[in-house]
Formats: sequence, structure tokens, C-alpha cells
Amino acid sequence: MGDPGELDQALLNPTRLSIVSLLAATRWAEFGYVRDSVGLTDSALSKQVSALDKLGYVESDKGYIGKRPRTWLNLTSAGREALTGHIRALQLIASAAGERGAGYHAQDAEHRPGRRAGAEER
Repeated sequence: MGDPGELDQALLNPTRLSIVSLLAATRWAEFGYVRDSVGLTDSALSKQVSALDKLGYVESDKGYIGKRPRTWLNLTSAGREALTGHIRALQLIASAAGERGAGYHAQDAEHRPGRRAGAEER
């Protein structure tokens, strides 16, 4: 992630944003929990986790609970930094748009939607 006010292209994908946001609130979440929480299939989550892993945003660890294999996922410090910067950029965009919108006043009330030009108020 470059500039702290820059959107992270990988996190523009809502699924990847959901995964890293969930992982930001946990530590070593079980794959099935993430899958169910984000509402994906195993293969869809695996694909997204692979993409995030290549970026260094997510790490995984495999192990067993009894005889059942399990995979756990964790957000790396790079992933946490990317998410923080991405959220900051979104907040800046929303704030700037809100300020511009609050400062906008129609020059002429005649231009309100649903009004015909020259129509009188009743």
C-alpha cells in the first residue's frame, strides 16, 4: 500500500474486504468460520485467500483437531496496514463528498427535482 490516503486495489473487491475485515477482529480464525461468516464456498474462499496470501495480507496454518484436518487464517501486519489505509481512504472520500454536499446550495429553487420551471409554491 502506497500513500496512506490511497485505496488498496485488492480491497476494492467486497469479498476480500469482508475477509480481511473479519480477520482484523480475530486471531487465527478457523477456515470454516471465515467461510460461513463471509458466505462463500470452500473453493471460493480458497481462491480469495490465495490472492490475499500472494499479497502478504493473510497467512494460513494447517493442523488437526483430533483426526480432523483444519486450516486457520490470520491477518498479517501488512494486511492490517493495508486495511487501515484502505478504510482511511474511504473515510476521506466520504468526508470530502459530505463537505462538498453540505456546502452546495441550489442557486435557484426552481431546479429541484419534480418541479417545473416557473411553478409557484402553494
